[in-house]
Parts: sequence; structure tokens; C-alpha cells
Amino acid sequence: MPVLVGGTVSPEPRIDPDVDLRVPADRGELTAHPAAVLGAIAAGGVLGALARAGAQTAYPHPPGGFAWATFGVNLTGCLLIGVLMAVISARPTGPLVRPFLGVGVLGGFTTFSTYVVDVQKAVAAGAAGTALAYLAATLVGALVAVWVGDAATTRLLARRSGGQAR
Repeated sequence: MPVLVGGTVSPEPRIDPDVDLRVPADRGELTAHPAAVLGAIAAGGVLGALARAGAQTAYPHPPGGFAWATFGVNLTGCLLIGVLMAVISARPTGPLVRPFLGVGVLGGFTTFSTYVVDVQKAVAAGAAGTALAYLAATLVGALVAVWVGDAATTRLLARRSGGQAR
């Protein structure tokens, strides 16, 4: 069934190339040794988690308040995940790029576990309205951010290459 992907019609839904063994370029990612992949994820995770912790320390919020730092981190991370997926879908990359940047850096940077804890703390502090607004805004905002990152990057790459990126 055709689907709309980044403003163009794709013959089938796009799936994560990490598990799409039908695509020869994606199979190339399997050449990396599992220890190297794990090391790349760990190194990226440290960088992403430190960046997130810095943002949350710089912009703390009261228990019943809207967690702006976590909200901003999650939306920024989701936007960058969309950008990254568009770039690595359009251009060949090394076998450790996706594990380092996608799983490591951006996985360590985004924090949906903290998001849930923030919601719980707001409810416990008697700010159910704030909790509900934060819950909905983060969910919708994150999905929109991934889509915008992917769609905008796909269009930009297509414009630069003079045709369709995908």
C-alpha cells in the first residue's frame, strides 16, 4: 500500500533499516562487531545523557510546574531523530553512525522516563491540569517533531540533489 513519506509517495511503508535485511546497504551495518556497536551506543549515550542533565540542571521546575527543560529536550531530540533518519536513509553511512548518534546520543538525550515521572509529580502536587497539558503536549509535540525533522530534511536533500531523496 503506498504511503506518503516526506512529501513523496513511497511504494511501501518505511521501516527501520537496522532490521530491513532486504536492502543491501542496510545489511552493511551488520559488518560491525557487536562490541564496537555496544561501545558506540555507550559513548553516544554518555554524551546525550550529559547534555540532557545539563539542560535539566540549568532550567529546573517545581514539582507542580510544567517541565520546560524536559519538554524542550524531548522535542529537540525527536526533531533530530527525524533529521538523522532522513539523512541516513538518503546517504550511505558507516556501520556505527546509527548506533552512536541514533541510539546513543539521541537515545541518551531524550528522556521519556523523566517525562512520566514529571507527570506523576505534578499530579501528586495537585496540578492535574498541568500534568495533563504536559502529557499531551509532549506526546503530540514529539510525534510532530519527528515528522517535521524527517520531512524537512528529505525535502532539503531532494532539492540539493536535484531530485527525490527517496
